[in-house]
Amino acid sequence: MAEAASFAKIWVPFCRKHKVEPRNPESYFGLKKDPYKGKVRHDFVRERRYVKRGYEEFKVRVNALPHSIRRRSDAFNSKEEVKALEKWKNWKVKVEEDQVKEPRPAIVAPKATWMSDGTHWPGTWTVPCQNHSRSDHASIIQVLLDPPADEPVKGIGGEGRALDFEGIDIRLPMFVYVSREKRPGYDHNKKAGAMNALVRASAIMSNGPFILNLDCDHYVYNSIAFRDGICFMMDQDGDRVCYVQFPQRFEGIDPSDRYANKNTVFFDINLRALDGLQGPMYVGTGCLFRRTALYGFDPPDVPVETEPSGCCCCCFPQLKKRTPANVASEPAYYVDVEEDDQFDVNLIRKQFGSSSMLVSSVKVAEFQGKPLAMGHSSVRGRPPGSLTCGREPLDAAAVSEGVNVISCWYEDKTEWGISVGWVYGSVTEDVVTGFRMHEKGWRSFYCVTEPDAFRGSAPINLTDRLHQVLRWATGSVEIFFSRNNAILAGRKLMFLQRISYLNVGIYPFTSIFILTYCFLPPLSLFSGQFVVDSLEPAFLVYLLTISLSLCGLAVLEVKWSGISLEEWWRNEQFWLIGGTSAHLVAVLQGILKVIAGIEISFTLTSKSSGDDEDDEFADLYLFKWTSLMILPLTIIILNIVAILFAFCRTVFSDHPQWSNLVGGTFFAVWVLVHMYPFAKGLMGRRGRTPTIVYVWSGLIAICFSLLYVTIKNSELNGGSFQLA
Repeated sequence: MAEAASFAKIWVPFCRKHKVEPRNPESYFGLKKDPYKGKVRHDFVRERRYVKRGYEEFKVRVNALPHSIRRRSDAFNSKEEVKALEKWKNWKVKVEEDQVKEPRPAIVAPKATWMSDGTHWPGTWTVPCQNHSRSDHASIIQVLLDPPADEPVKGIGGEGRALDFEGIDIRLPMFVYVSREKRPGYDHNKKAGAMNALVRASAIMSNGPFILNLDCDHYVYNSIAFRDGICFMMDQDGDRVCYVQFPQRFEGIDPSDRYANKNTVFFDINLRALDGLQGPMYVGTGCLFRRTALYGFDPPDVPVETEPSGCCCCCFPQLKKRTPANVASEPAYYVDVEEDDQFDVNLIRKQFGSSSMLVSSVKVAEFQGKPLAMGHSSVRGRPPGSLTCGREPLDAAAVSEGVNVISCWYEDKTEWGISVGWVYGSVTEDVVTGFRMHEKGWRSFYCVTEPDAFRGSAPINLTDRLHQVLRWATGSVEIFFSRNNAILAGRKLMFLQRISYLNVGIYPFTSIFILTYCFLPPLSLFSGQFVVDSLEPAFLVYLLTISLSLCGLAVLEVKWSGISLEEWWRNEQFWLIGGTSAHLVAVLQGILKVIAGIEISFTLTSKSSGDDEDDEFADLYLFKWTSLMILPLTIIILNIVAILFAFCRTVFSDHPQWSNLVGGTFFAVWVLVHMYPFAKGLMGRRGRTPTIVYVWSGLIAICFSLLYVTIKNSELNGGSFQLA
């Protein structure tokens, strides 16, 4: 972190001077396009080479940090051991000569990890000590870059300087390392708990009215996107906007996008469509929040909770003016006397905790996030020029209070994780948090920029992708069986928005119908009976109508969103793969949690590359067995065996029924075509499928075949059957 802060002192002014995009140095220096195109400054080439050399040296230093810290710590620990031994010898001499009764000093000095400035912490790099390990340590806040000055700070230039920053603002934003307290046996609520700790710490340290949430594997690809997002917040009715969601874009995905990692149907169709209602749902990253919306306050205008007066009231609720108890108030010196929004301080303390600095920051953040007032009234906006006053300097008391609010005990007996901040108790805390805001009447927006606002990485390995889908589906089932079900939402949620959230909790249950569809073709081929008694015109018309409707819907989706047909088809393929594997398991886990109270555990998504560093997509061909593969393998084997069985039976039959063969084979092949990416993922790079794949699939296929033969050849008597 310190090395990154040091490199930023040359990287950030360089980007400002030459308008460099993207601001991620690894991505910028790795661009395949001409880096000098469109650059008019004569010193760009020289400065770019200097900055690139500095970045390469920065990476070398970062990669060497573990080794250098170990060497430095070994040297300092040796010195401390020598000092401890000398101290023990002096104590022994005093005891023998003067008979002085002093406590015996330790002959071995405790091991510690030493930094270059002489600071240290207990425990070594590989063997941590008690109360200072990965999951057992106190709160840590380290200010690496101080808050910037209020006025621009111009750089210096001239002849003989490697970087000429004359006339360029060289200020850097405040950079703070935060690590919340961790103790064994304490529920830290995973990502949601970490985000709430960051919200509280940032309220003490900077208290910005807007918060950008990015996952650790994402980076800023377009720095102007911040302004685009804030424009939604600062518009005339922007005070009703709780967050602005940006689409997720990924790098390092194979060109064919075998497992639909880009999720283009979701990001370019579903979320864009929701933008016409109350806005897109929160997807966990790439989101710009209004701080007061995270604090659980209602928007300035909320729907009236009265009896409906028209047929459209569910889709477009009526609005009423805000009530004083619903919104945090602005600072006292900006309050309109007629609309004084004073709130109960004791109630705020109960919600936010005992920190007086945190409670007082709530009013300031709400006022700073207001759009400019339209006219003379300051009720719905802030007066022009009200934010030009300087920021108070960061002192030791603020840092100490920041350490206090990220301790384990701070959230006890408060509303954090319940009605304030990210919501606890769900694997998909992101969807639940956005749902709670929409339920209060907030509005969100979807912001698609060109170029992309942010970019990240996604798992391209089949096993990791299935585990990722399992985690999402498990969270959706949790939502369905919880009070966050859209059916139970208040009347401030629009009807169509309610349907979209209801779909989030229902979609894993479609795996039951998908599974039925995948097993019907082999059942039809084995039995020799088509899925219907006869191909009557009524059935054919019904089938044609359904097929044309689905095709028409697909064409509309592709045309309206602008995605390619291949991307749409990949999404359809993986929907069936996920429905026969991860979605079904998620439903079973959710039912077990509701009935038996079994807690759901999940595996963090692995996004590491394969062993072959020369191949960018080496992880795509890496096979890792998981039980989620059993059912899709069974479906593939059964459909293939059923086609061969039905073909042989029809060819050698005295009265062949080719229509049943063609109909059953068509649907079986349709299932296999959807399963093609899954089968290709099992083959690996060289087409070698592990033995366990054949063992599991063969055993299950044999079991289903024997079960069918047994039932077919049995004689049913009174609801029971006897073997023939």
